[in-house]
Amino acid sequence: MRSLPKISKTVTNLFSELGLPKAVVDAVTDLGYITPTPVQQQAIPALLSGRDVLAAAQTGTGKTAAFALPVISKMLAAPKARAAKKVRALVLAPTRELAAQIDENIRAYCAQTELNTVLIFGGVNIRPQTEALLKGCDFLIATPGRLLDHAGQLNVDLSEVEFLILDEADRMLDMGFIHDIRRIVKLLSAKRQTLMFSATFSAEIRELADSYLNNPVSVEIAKNKESTLISQEAWSIAKKRKRELLRDLIVDNQWDQVLVFTRMKHTANRLASQLEKDGIVAAAIHGNKSQSARTKALAGFKDKSIRVLVATDIAARGLDIEGLPHVINYELPNVAEDYVHRIGRTGRAGVPGHAVSLVSDDEKDLLSAIEKLLKKRIDLKKAEGYEGEPPADIVADEKERDAARKRELEKLRDSRRKQRKEKPAKTEVAKEVHEAVKLEAQAAGLSDNPDERFEKKIRRKPRQKATEVQQPQVTKSRRTRREPNPDVRGNNGQTAQNTQRTNERNVVSKARPARRGTPGNDRRSSRASWEPADPFAPENQAIFLPQTMPGNFRSHQRNKTLRTDNRRDPENNRFGQERRRGNASNIKSTVQRAPKTAYSDSRFESVSSNLPPGMILRMRRR
Repeated sequence: MRSLPKISKTVTNLFSELGLPKAVVDAVTDLGYITPTPVQQQAIPALLSGRDVLAAAQTGTGKTAAFALPVISKMLAAPKARAAKKVRALVLAPTRELAAQIDENIRAYCAQTELNTVLIFGGVNIRPQTEALLKGCDFLIATPGRLLDHAGQLNVDLSEVEFLILDEADRMLDMGFIHDIRRIVKLLSAKRQTLMFSATFSAEIRELADSYLNNPVSVEIAKNKESTLISQEAWSIAKKRKRELLRDLIVDNQWDQVLVFTRMKHTANRLASQLEKDGIVAAAIHGNKSQSARTKALAGFKDKSIRVLVATDIAARGLDIEGLPHVINYELPNVAEDYVHRIGRTGRAGVPGHAVSLVSDDEKDLLSAIEKLLKKRIDLKKAEGYEGEPPADIVADEKERDAARKRELEKLRDSRRKQRKEKPAKTEVAKEVHEAVKLEAQAAGLSDNPDERFEKKIRRKPRQKATEVQQPQVTKSRRTRREPNPDVRGNNGQTAQNTQRTNERNVVSKARPARRGTPGNDRRSSRASWEPADPFAPENQAIFLPQTMPGNFRSHQRNKTLRTDNRRDPENNRFGQERRRGNASNIKSTVQRAPKTAYSDSRFESVSSNLPPGMILRMRRR
């Protein structure tokens, strides 16, 4: 793996010294940006010079402005008319919240320009996104999955993308977006400037950079290091007492805006519900929540109408709450790097922050891994007064929750029992039918003993037992297949004499006992029957064409005479002669086979090719 060149670290006190145009400098000044952050000081000059950049920077270091400001500057330097479905800069983000935050920031940076942005992600109606994409845009901020949906529907054309920005690339790899990224890159132009921002420089990230970046420069800022503005503390407490300590920390200290992190989604839901019972306005946000619910909860938390926001790690990246004072780790993350992203929600933009971790006995190994990553020891305090069992109110609440769950399960069982009772059993249905038939028989006077009549009526014929050898049974039903006898004809061209055949399906043996309802023996079965046909009959002219018949008959009258003579003396016609010689192949070659429309089942196509002379295959519907 090649080593990446590093750019020189220059100290710049003003954005105007970075070579940005006046419209961009005025926009960031209006936002309160005074001095560029280290990542901005190193990345912006490299991007303005046209180089690809691979930057390692934590959240809260100003990396959005680091890639957005130089791209805006280059767009203003080379303006283009906006074309339908075309995109100039593509920004990929792993989560919806991060994509929305990037879109909000870029809109603010473009406030004094005519550049526009389009935001697309899943979980919302696709039609407004499609309408916006069809008009074209300068910045497209998207999550990989929804972008591929639009590309598959031809709603967007990525062939003229000039800038590709991969934000939180390590997070996208962790979430399994690598295949989507590869599919998206194939849709882009090879002549583009690529920017990749990641929290770490792992082997996977460097391999990805080797694939998509052209001789990039490396920018690395404070690898896996928490902000110095964040004060951290940890409390050792039993797992069953965590809820009580969390409530007391929020209420006693009068914290009005707290972000709480959990590992599991159901834990977030339960904790938010419990805080609501304690009189604290709370909401949960995680991957199972709809996008509208997540947006509503986040908006309420930002305007402080929601006091506590309980989130999983999906919200650890991309949440930018201005001046967030407190972050609480209700459960420590399984991955040490996620701890840095969690507490990175506070201590941003020069505002001090406070991070608290509640550590149970089974989480002390996770705390050690975090300390090893930070190369810093976190003071673990013991929560005094929280030993033993929880207080009565929390115990009562837990019992009430368990009782409610039990009632819910019992209600579900009762509904299932009721459904089974309402649906009568088969034996009960049979009894009802039995009684109804008896009453009808008595009313009609069909028998002096209706019970006996009914029993005889429904008694099933016993199945015939299989024996070693049984004589073949001759079927006398009208479904019997008839033997062809082409020498004996009736006036209508059909057989005049039928010969009963032995039905092989009625031969019973041990290996195959007789069954009622054998396929092919019912009235609805369609089967082939052999019948002699007159090739000169008008109804058969579509099958036996005159030019293909034996003999060169020149007139209809002569055909009629010969046909009558052949009937009288079948031995003298050509059919009989060929039959005596045993040369049926010649006859078969002179008779044109019927088209497929003559019969409706393709199973008999193979049978029709072996017909005797003068015979056609007919389908009879019994």
